[in-house]
Amino acid sequence: MCWSAQADLLVGGTVSAVGVLCLLRAHRAGRTERLLLASLPLVLGLHQLIEAAVWFGVDGDLPAGPAGWARTAWAVIALPLLPVLVPVGVRLAAPGGPVRRRLLTALAALGLLVAVPLAVAIASHPVVAVDRGHTLDYRLGVAHPAVLLAGYLLATVGALLLSGDRLLRRLGLLTGAGALVCALLWRLAFVSTWCALAALVSVLLLHWTTAAPAPPPDRPIAPTLRRTSGRRSGPVE
Repeated sequence: MCWSAQADLLVGGTVSAVGVLCLLRAHRAGRTERLLLASLPLVLGLHQLIEAAVWFGVDGDLPAGPAGWARTAWAVIALPLLPVLVPVGVRLAAPGGPVRRRLLTALAALGLLVAVPLAVAIASHPVVAVDRGHTLDYRLGVAHPAVLLAGYLLATVGALLLSGDRLLRRLGLLTGAGALVCALLWRLAFVSTWCALAALVSVLLLHWTTAAPAPPPDRPIAPTLRRTSGRRSGPVE
């Protein structure tokens, strides 16, 4: 797999178009509770387009000022934004009882706790991008990165897996598997490659935006009575 400015432009443009369609379909279907999560493909698509600008900066084809802005914008979306957007979007849209809602609320709170130190790090340190041979390694001096990464993945992937929605669970499985692959193959460029894979699999949300919510658990149906010659008969079979 090769990541480059051209690859990011292709992926970013395609996923952004899908993201616009997701929002339009959710709006037309009257699924306002799904709009936040339906925006995820658009956010991730724009994220890839921003990374194309980062590549141009690394290659020397973009002036230092705009290249620095691109690196900062990329880091803001990847680090503090996603661990908040995903669990909150799932919490708003997912069906389920009070137990599931409490768990999703806890994951949204976890995402916020993770996002705060990441946002502080971005505000306090310049974001650096290093070419690792067709991948980018982003550095910004985050304290306790392993702990924050565990909370980050638990908030994002965990919320999708606990959503109670078949399509969202599938998205969670794919992004979770993608996280494992990226950690094994591109350890130094984990965040960059995982965000790119997440952008690709987020197109699953195109169908989800108009899919019917999961039906409630089956309940016993009361027998229907009919009248025959003024008398009640037994249950209709």
